[in-house]
Order: sequence, then structure tokens, then C-alpha cells
Amino acid sequence: MHIRIQEQAAAQLARFVRDHWRNEAPRHGRDTTFAEDASQLRTGNAPRAMATWRNLAIGALRAAGVKNVAAGLRANARDPHRP
Repeated sequence: MHIRIQEQAAAQLARFVRDHWRNEAPRHGRDTTFAEDASQLRTGNAPRAMATWRNLAIGALRAAGVKNVAAGLRANARDPHRP
């Protein structure tokens, strides 16, 4: 019986960790690519608006078949006619 409780606790912990990273993954990608945590936009709608623009940029790159968002951003930044 004691082992069953440990298995249930382990399963519950694993579910918690998966759920956490499922929610954190998009934010982690935006932070590492766009340095979102360093942004000084803190008031009003600006933080949400910028997150929307960043998500739009990521989605457009993904739709274009880009696998590495950071590399895609660098490639597009070099050519002003490309975006």
C-alpha cells in the first residue's frame, strides 16, 4: 500500500511538472529569443501588445517553415525587403 501512495505521488508530481512546462514553454521561447524579461514595458497594454507582436513574428516564421526562430530573425534582419 505504501508503494502505491508513492507511485501516485510520483505521477502527480510528473503531471505538475509537465503542466508547468506546457504553460512556460512559449514564454521561455519569447524570453530567450526576444529578451522579454529585460523589457522595460511594464504598464498599460504595452506588455501584452509586445507579447502579441512577438507571437505574431514567431508564428509567421513557423508558417514559413523556419525551425530556429532566432536564426530566422537574424536572416530576415539582414534583408529589409524580406519581412
